[in-house]
This record gives sequence, structure tokens and C-alpha cells, in this order.
Amino acid sequence: MTTAHPLPAGCVVPVPARAGDLLPAGGSGTELLAQFPPRPAVLSWPGALATRQQVLSRLLAPPFALANPASQQGRRLGLVTVVNWLEAQPGDSWQARWLASGAETCGDWRELISAWKAARAGTPAGPAGPVPHAGAGLLVLIGADVIRPGVGWLLGCPSAPRNLAAEMARVRDPKAFAELAALCQSGSTGSYGRLAALGKIAVIIAARGGTVDGITVGDCVQLLEIAVGTRTGADQHASSPFFYQLLRARGTFGPDAPAAMRVFSSRGQPTCEQLIDRYRIASGPVRDVLVDYLRERQLAVDFSSLQNLAYLLGKLFWADLEAHHPGIDSLKLPRDVAAGWKQRVMSRTTTAAADGGARAVTARLNGRSALTAVRAFYLDIAEWADDDPRWVPHAVRCPVSASDASHKKDRSRRKSRMDQRTRERLPVLPALTAWADDQRAAAALRLQAAAGTAAGALFTAAGQTLLRPVMKTETTGRVWAEDPATGKRRDLTFEEHRGFWCWAMVEVLRHTGIRIEELTELSHHSLIQYRLPGTGELIPLLQITPSKTDSERLLVISPELADVLSAIMRRIRRAGPDVPLVVAYDKNERVYNPPAPLLFQHRRLLEDRPVSETALRGYLDHALAAIGVKDAGGRLLRYTFHDFRRLFITDAIMHGMPPHIAQLVAGHADINTTMGYKAVYPEEVISGHRAFIARRRSLRPSQEYRVPTDEEWAEFTGHFERRRVALGDCGRSYDAPCIHEHACLRCPLLRPDPAQRSRLAQICGNLADRITEAEQARWLGEAEGLKISLAGARSKLAQMDQITARRSATINLGMPAFADAAGRTVTTPASLQPAQENS
Repeated sequence: MTTAHPLPAGCVVPVPARAGDLLPAGGSGTELLAQFPPRPAVLSWPGALATRQQVLSRLLAPPFALANPASQQGRRLGLVTVVNWLEAQPGDSWQARWLASGAETCGDWRELISAWKAARAGTPAGPAGPVPHAGAGLLVLIGADVIRPGVGWLLGCPSAPRNLAAEMARVRDPKAFAELAALCQSGSTGSYGRLAALGKIAVIIAARGGTVDGITVGDCVQLLEIAVGTRTGADQHASSPFFYQLLRARGTFGPDAPAAMRVFSSRGQPTCEQLIDRYRIASGPVRDVLVDYLRERQLAVDFSSLQNLAYLLGKLFWADLEAHHPGIDSLKLPRDVAAGWKQRVMSRTTTAAADGGARAVTARLNGRSALTAVRAFYLDIAEWADDDPRWVPHAVRCPVSASDASHKKDRSRRKSRMDQRTRERLPVLPALTAWADDQRAAAALRLQAAAGTAAGALFTAAGQTLLRPVMKTETTGRVWAEDPATGKRRDLTFEEHRGFWCWAMVEVLRHTGIRIEELTELSHHSLIQYRLPGTGELIPLLQITPSKTDSERLLVISPELADVLSAIMRRIRRAGPDVPLVVAYDKNERVYNPPAPLLFQHRRLLEDRPVSETALRGYLDHALAAIGVKDAGGRLLRYTFHDFRRLFITDAIMHGMPPHIAQLVAGHADINTTMGYKAVYPEEVISGHRAFIARRRSLRPSQEYRVPTDEEWAEFTGHFERRRVALGDCGRSYDAPCIHEHACLRCPLLRPDPAQRSRLAQICGNLADRITEAEQARWLGEAEGLKISLAGARSKLAQMDQITARRSATINLGMPAFADAAGRTVTTPASLQPAQENS
């Protein structure tokens, strides 16, 4: 029977989870710690209960003995010295004697042996130095599982035995350490990262016993927490969780193990008490009222809104009142106190470091939001007091009037500011997209050329001549290059990574107008399909998961967007059949989501990680800085992610999309929000929208606003089937006449089919012959019209070539078949099916 002893300081011993109570990888850190406890430390086991003779005879024989006689002689002397010293300590096992010796609590444990030897020899006590070869002897005892030092001592003690990983790989678990080293090699892990990870794994089996297969998730969590507490200096590998990914990639843990160690850092959402207590409110009654109010509102809002409400009420409202009026203890505010607070909340004081710390008072952008939140707080309490007596003592006069909380002027000013931003940034968008596309291609060429160049040689790619440097140490699979003129070193691997994801982000945002949180949540499951019932044509759709408005929507994937998604899919699959699952952190809800096949992800060492919003922000800033465009104030122009949303809506409405359709595409709950995004004069939008409604109502009588019959639905779908022409597809809207009188070669709505290229080339030749004939016969009017048709035909030929080139570079997106995705595929209601399909 083993006896547990207290763990070192800093260790967390969570309560074991109930059997079968499995939690997803997206649970909070506290819940996961309860499910994955560390193994308890023990005082005795067979190796620790062996006699002195048994220990020496075992440890002086293979595999513990070294092949080098000189090294083995030093190890034998150190082993005998340490065993003799431990034998003199109290305890019934070698582990108990090690703990009783106090070696883990002193600065250098070898000095204890020196003092013991001096006392046994009867020599005067003095500044004795460390005993030679004692570290080698202790290393043998640890490797043979005779003693198990604490994790904190093994990680933080300078005199702890070195080369622990090499010893464990030699005598404890050679096969497992060989597999771990092979995984590091396959993941292009650097030498420092590999040694640090293997060292942590060796520390776990040294402190807990057993082999690599016996390591648990709780052991890894415990080691990482201790490593953070004992970390000294700026060693980035000291607290790195890479060792966990290494063990998980090897298959050491079960299928229920979290996908990443960082999920343990999530403590879940703070409670309402924690949200208010962070502002240190002195008044107990008011603090309790604020907590109760947040608890009442918690069920109706998401966590991000709840956190913002706590900030407005706790910090900007009551904490400010207590700072300026100490001792205030009632929600009933005197008029002068309320007036002073309202004046303060509409402004903020900033400190300019560039001006020697000068302080300036500026207008607070969310000041009106604080007034609105406080007014809602008072009015809600007054309303709740009618039904719940506990709110009655706090139902007092509201210090914020309706006119104070009016956002009319703020909305006008905000609309003006946003319109100006859009007008400044819309002309820059083509330059940004072109630069992102060029840099993506150039960075990929430089990386490919550098990877095939020997160290110390020059190479030229994308118009630049660089030098492949000779690296003194092994790198983490990155490809470096130097500028021969300046000697500046560049990380080509990161440049290619940044170039690709900057291009992908810009393209997806400008083609869809989605929010940034919706972009980072795009997954392989977002790609669905709709099949036309009549022709069977497949329409790819992008499903946007609920975010801000808690309502999903579907967007048609244009050919340009399909190319971008195809490139993303090809990159993240890495020649594999499936999209890897990654764990992403939801900063709005403060939790880690369960593993999902996200589209914006990248591979780092042995772990698939999401491309974070912070990283995308940096990539976008880098692109804008490289372009060098400046705003009206002479500063570098800066985009926010939401600017792409405004640009998308503005561009869509400017090109004829009705505002109510743009509202559905953007996912706005109110059409006024959509119209506010449109950077034109409001009268233009309103008059254009009303004219469109009036024209539609005049052309379509009110009795036609009903459920269409089967014949009408068949006529509607048949329109799209009749848009098929000899040279491709016509993009003419439903029930719209052909304004070009079926002169398809001149029509911009014709999308040519590359399969008809030979037919179009023949038409071009025929037109050229007719032009020659007309010019010879002096039919100048006929020749002029034929030249226009020939120019249109050649334009369609060039468009065919572009489509062919684009299609040849795409791959299968891996969208599920119609039958497999029927549960999440847009289908035509049975009542609207054509008559021939119902028969």
C-alpha cells in the first residue's frame, strides 16, 4: 500500500471527475482540471523499498552501466556516495529518506553530502564544496526509479541532475523517446524546442514514475503550472506547452483529451459579482443592486453585452461618482451631483506621451451609451418594483432624461464620419487587393526558390536577389534569407504565411461583407450547396453562422470567391483528405470552442491553430503601410475590418442592388442600419428605394403578392434555363427583356463558356472576313458595326481564357453531396415544386 505525501507548493490537485462525465475541449479550465487530475505522489514502491545491496547490484549492471570505463568509474563513485548518504537518513524507503534529507529545500543538495561526510569523519565544519560525481550518482537513482524528486525541484533547482531526458531515453523508455524524437523531426521542430519538450516529459516520468505511456493530462497541467512559477529569465521554452502536443500526437492520451493545453487557461465567464467587483465599489447596497441588475439582464443578452453593461454602470457611472463624492450611498442623486457626472461622462482625459505627458480632454465616443445604460437601469428598477418588493427601496427618480439619452445628433455625426471613411477607403480598395495578390504570389516564389537553394548561395525570385544564410543552429523548419547589400535577415516562411492570409482575408471580406468574428468562425461546414430542381445545376452557398444578430444567413459563392476558398482549402488540407480540427478562443464569450474544421487555420509545429483576429489585424496594417496611402490628415490610411463591410454594402447598392436585398445579405435586423452603411446622401437612398417600391407596385398589382402556383414557379425556374445560349450563359434578370436585342457578343451580361472557344474563334474569323468585304465595297456603316462586334468577340475570347486559367488552378472544395447534406441544405418547399416534379 502506498502513502501519499503533500505535493510541492504551487501544485493544483483538482477533484476527480465522475466516471463517464466527459467534457468537450471547449469547457472552462476549472471543469477540465476536475476531469483530468494529476497522479498523486507516493512514498514507496518496489524500487524504493529495495535494499542497499539490491540497488547497487542493479544499478551497476546494464542497462544502467556506461560503456566508457572512465565515465562508468565516476558514476559508480557518485552512486555509492549518494546511496551511503541516503542510507544515513531516517525513513523506511529511499523516497522517504530523500525527502527527510531536505535536499529539495536547500540551495545545493550536494553540500548536504559534504557536511555529512565531514561529520562522519570528525573533521571541523567549514565551507565544503560539492562532492564530485554526486550528480551522476543521483541521475542513476532517478533513472532507475529508486527515488522520485519533486517536479518543482527538477525544473527549478540549478544543481538538479542534467541530461535527464537522455538518461530516461536510454534506461527507462527508449522506444517512446525515439518516437517522440521522430515526431519532432517530422514537425520541423528546432533543437531548443525539442530538448525542452523532451526534458519536461522526462521530468514527469522522473517525478511520477512509470513510462511515457503512463503520463496523464493532469500531469502535464501540473507541470506547466509549476514551470510558470519557477521560470527564470526570458527562456520562451520554459513554459511552452509543446510537450503536451508532442505526447498527444504520439497517442499517449485517450480520445477525450483536450486538443490543446491552452484550453486549461480559460476560467470561463466571470460571474456578475466578479464583473462588478473589479471596479472596487465601496457602497455595499449599491454594489448588491448592480449585481442583482446584471443577474436579471444576464439571460437576455450575450456575455459581451453583459460585460459592457457592467463597465458602463460599474466604472463609468458609480465608480466615478464614488471617486468625486466619497461616501455616496444612495441611487437617489442630487441634481448637482447628477449634472456633474453627466458632464464628466461625455468627456475623457488622455495623456500624450509625445508631448511630454501633456493631458488633454477629448469627447468620449461612448458617453451617450453610458447615459442610455443608466437611464435603462433606473427605468427597469422602477418597472420591476411593481412586481417585486425587493426593488422598491431603489426605485427613485432617474437622473438621465430622455433628451439626455437621445442619440439623434450622435447618429448624424457618426454617419458623417463613417461616410467620410468609406469615401476615403473605397478608391484605395483596388490598390490594396492588387498589392495583396502580388505579394502572395511573390512571397510564395521567394520561399520556393529559397527552399531549393543551398546554404551560402544566392538566388533570384520575384525580382529580388537574396542570399540563403548558413545557420549556426537548427531552426524550427523556417526558411531564412538575407539581403546581400544590407545583411538584413528575412523570415521567408512567415512572409509567405502573412502574404497568403492577408490576401485571403481581404478577398473574403470584400466579396461577402461579413463581420470579422464571422470570418474567423468560417468552417468547412459553412460550404453547402443548392441544386436547381429543373436543371440539376449546383449552386455553392456560404452559410454564415449566427453571431451578432443570432440569425444565420446564406450567401451565393461567386466564381471569384470560390477561387479564394479553393486556395484556402488546398492550403489547410496539406495534401490530406480532411480539414484539420482546431480549437479557437471566443473572446466575446470568454470560452474555448470545441474543435472545428475552421478555414482560417495554420500549422505550427505539431498543432493546428486558428489564424487569430490579432494576427489578421497586423497583416492588414502591414499591407496598408507598404502601400503608403495617406488620409486627409497626412497619416497612414488605416482600415478596420468593419470598413470592408461598409465598402461591400456601398458598392452593392451603387451597382443596383436594392437596399432591402442588401439588408438580407448583410444580416441587418433593420434596413435603416443598412442604409446607414451606404456612403451616399440619404436622400438618394430613400428616393431611389421608394421609387423602386412604387415602380414595382405599379407593375405588379397587389393580388400578385401571393404564393405562386406550380405553373408560375415552373415559368420562373424556366427563365433561368432559357438563359443558356450558344456561347455561354446570359445574366439577364428574371422577366427583363434583352436590351441588347440578343447581340450577345456585345452584351456584358454574357458569361462565356470556355468549351465554346472554337466556335467563338470561328465567329471572330468570319467577322474579320466580313469587315474586309465591307471595306472593299465601301459599306462603311456595316464595317463600323462589324468592328464593334469583333471587339466584343475578342473580349469574350480573353474572358474565356481567364476563366480557363482560373478553373485549372482550383480544386474540389470537398462540399458534401446533396443527399449527405440534406439536413443543412436549402431546398425548395414542396408547395413550390414545379408540376412535373410533383407528378
